[in-house]
Amino acid sequence: MKSFLNTIRCEEKPRSVSRQVVDTFGILLLGIALGTFSKFLDFRQGELPSVLMAIDRVLDVHNFLGRFAIWVLIAICISIYSSSSIRAAINVFVFFVGMVTSYYLYSKFVAGFFPRSYAMIWFGFTAISPLLAFICWYAKGKSKLSFVLSAMIIAVLFNMTFVYGMIYFEMRSVLELIVFICGLVVLKRNTIKGSMIMTAIGIILAIVLNLLVPFQFG
Repeated sequence: MKSFLNTIRCEEKPRSVSRQVVDTFGILLLGIALGTFSKFLDFRQGELPSVLMAIDRVLDVHNFLGRFAIWVLIAICISIYSSSSIRAAINVFVFFVGMVTSYYLYSKFVAGFFPRSYAMIWFGFTAISPLLAFICWYAKGKSKLSFVLSAMIIAVLFNMTFVYGMIYFEMRSVLELIVFICGLVVLKRNTIKGSMIMTAIGIILAIVLNLLVPFQFG
């Protein structure tokens, strides 16, 4: 296992223990804030200022926040910019614990309902998020395996952004498209050519993944 990780080794960013604790606590607060805001936007649409209501009506923000793409992008950013793979696992787990807990506490005690089946999906996703974050941290390395990891992440984001088949192709929303572009920026390689090859491989992997696992995590 150690020799395998050495082949995709990234440069760890040394930080003091106190700084790491502060960073993780900040990520927890971010998760709580975003989870609460997401449910508030979903539940209190009629009470929003007119400008925000117009934006939500055009971009469908509250439904966008209820899908996976934006949360996966945030998790990718937290993972990649963490100081180590272990910290990536801890930070992403803490983020999802804060986000999911605040979302469903608001749903239960403020909105007055608890969608159990949907909540179980998010609880399961939270449970496996440390492993995914641990792996994701290595995507910014310079090895071939890191390159493949980046392409695989792009594939997942692609399938969260676009709906397609033999005779149709469309994007879910402008916001998902922005998420996909941000993912490309975050995962970009050292050269334009490398980034283009990564994106092309990612799209090919997305098509293969769509054939093998037709269930959409939109």
